[in-house]
Amino acid sequence: MVLDKWCLTLLTDAAVAWTTEYYGLAIAQMRAEGSAVDDELLAHISPDHSENVNFFGTINVKVDTELAKLGPAGAASPPGPHMATADQ
Repeated sequence: MVLDKWCLTLLTDAAVAWTTEYYGLAIAQMRAEGSAVDDELLAHISPDHSENVNFFGTINVKVDTELAKLGPAGAASPPGPHMATADQ
């Protein structure tokens, strides 16, 4: 029982950390592109939602495909026009 609770805590912490990281990257990218992102608004955004967690099913992941998406820092780059293509 204790191990189950620890695993759920670990899963929750990982989801919050992942979401927090990508919120930061998205905000930095928006600001770099000239969008005004109000810090007052950001104070009301929380990374502890669970829409990105599948509690009731299995997730089929093509590991090789997902690993190929990782950048040199070990994290996937957020999608968008800022990403360089191979011919640039």
